[in-house]
This record gives sequence, C-alpha cells and structure tokens, in this order.
Amino acid sequence: MLIDTYGRVATDLRVSLTDRCNLRCTYCMPEEGLQWLAKPDLLTDDEIVRLIRIAVTDLGIEEVRFTGGEPLLRPGLVGIVERVAALEPRPQMSLTTNGIGLERTATALRDAGLDRVNVSLDTLRPDVFQTLTRRKRHEDVLRGLEAARAAGLTPVKVNSVLMPGLNDDEAPDLLAWAVENDYELRFIEQMPLDAQHGWKREGMITAGDILASLRTRFTLTPEDEEARGSAPAERWLVDGGPQRVGVIASVTRPFCRACDRTRLTADGQVRTCLFATEETDLRAALRSDAGDEEIARIWKLAMWGKKAGSGLDDPSFLQPERPMSAIGG
Repeated sequence: MLIDTYGRVATDLRVSLTDRCNLRCTYCMPEEGLQWLAKPDLLTDDEIVRLIRIAVTDLGIEEVRFTGGEPLLRPGLVGIVERVAALEPRPQMSLTTNGIGLERTATALRDAGLDRVNVSLDTLRPDVFQTLTRRKRHEDVLRGLEAARAAGLTPVKVNSVLMPGLNDDEAPDLLAWAVENDYELRFIEQMPLDAQHGWKREGMITAGDILASLRTRFTLTPEDEEARGSAPAERWLVDGGPQRVGVIASVTRPFCRACDRTRLTADGQVRTCLFATEETDLRAALRSDAGDEEIARIWKLAMWGKKAGSGLDDPSFLQPERPMSAIGG
C-alpha cells in the first residue's frame, strides 16, 4: 500500500499525460503560454501504462484520473485507456478535460473503457469565456459536454472557478443550467497554482461566497459528512435532490486529513500533494531498467514522507514552482 506516516492510504492516482493546453486561462498561465516539456522528457505510452500497472497491481490503486495540461492533446490517449482497462484488477478511470475535442473522442474513450469525465467550464457567457481563456471555444466545450453525456461517460461533472469581477455573479445560473442538463456541478476555489504566481488570498471567491450566492435561488441540504469519505468536494442536495452541487474548498476548508491521492507528472515525477515542493523521480528508475519491485519501493518511500497538509494556512507557505498545468489536476 501507499501509506504515509499519518495513516492515510493512497488509492487514487492522478496521471498527467501532458503539460500542454489549448486554452490560456488567466488563473493558470500567461497569454503566450509556457515553456513546454521536451518530448524526450515525457513518459512514453508504454512507460505510463507500466507505472499505472505497478500502482494498480502492486500498490493498491483503485482509481486512475487522467489529467494534463489538456489530456485530449495526448495522441496515444485512447490506447492508454484501453490498456489500463485490461488490467486486473481493473481500476475506475476518469478524465479531467477542458472539453475541447471531446465531441470527437467521447465515444472512442467510452469504448476503450473510460468510465466518466470532469469538464472545466467557468461561465455560460461566450464573451466571458473568451476573456477567461483567451480563446473563442465556448461552443466547442458545450458540444463536448453533450457528447460525453450521450456516450454515457456519466456522471458528467463540470468544474467551475469563479473569478472576481468576471464570473463571480454566475454561480446560480451555472447551477440552474447544470441541473437542467443533468450535469453535476462542482465549484473550485482558485488555488495558488498559477504560472504567474499572481494568486492572492484577498479578494478570492471563497466557498462561503459561493454558497451564499447559490442560496439566493436554491435550497441546499448538506450531505452526510460520512458519505463524503475522501472526496475533495463537499456536496449539497439541490432543492431536496436528487441533483447535487459540490464545492472544493482547498484554501478555506482544506480536506488534507482524508486525502487518498498520489500524483504522477507527465515527466514521471511522483508528487504527494498538489502543493508539494518536492518530487520523486520514477522516470530515471524506469530508464535505468529498474524492476517493478524497485519502482514500487521508491514510490512507497515517497508517499511515506507525505506531509500532514498543504500548508496553505502557514505564513511560510511557498507556492510550488510548477503550475497546475505541469502538475495535473
């Protein structure tokens, strides 16, 4: 097992397939983009599948989430999903995407074995979308969401970040739209993972702000805390249910005590936390012909050293050098 000194066991693996993205969201990266990883630094498809196999068969991983950057930009994505689906035991598989390209790939991903998707969409207004992402792709995301639902990649979850002065008034509209279309909406507090290091706690839209806004139009009933388990989102029934809305409050209501995640970057580094400042290199072990047992040992040692929490509330908190696009969500 991937256990740490606080008794937490990692059963959820987040795998970043690329650091590249076809959007330029203001809370993630600058308009000109970033210095992308060179192709030789990226894990190959075979290396990714091997590490996932070790994680699933030797280390107790039960869920695999493919992330980016934008994972739909990975040419071998469908093949990777198909090979992971063939593992015994078979892990649950999901994908976090911006939805661009999902219209043409949803059916192939389902047929390969993908179980569901999370799609990022911060606004229902095309002009605000263009301001936030610096791209005119709003309609593409909506069509991608529809394709995912039609393909049965359900529950389709929609992730939204509210930014002051841009879309902070849209929470009730987003929830009404999600309920109407049978999507499960989850609001995520903006986190200090932008490449520009411009995040400031002051002025950010908090979970409290989001819930207050939603309650101007909806009745929210909190789910039983035990039902949440290790899930990052607190969830509420909307107007008595069955629809639900979630809030991931990484900054104001951290959930580190129940964390069950381990992370693998596109260049083969293990991260114990989104906000970790240290990484453990598995790529070097892979490429020096280390056996599965040795790779598992390195991974277990990395997770044993996982810190108690993200440290966001510590005055000495330092933002990781890698932005979210290079870590994986």
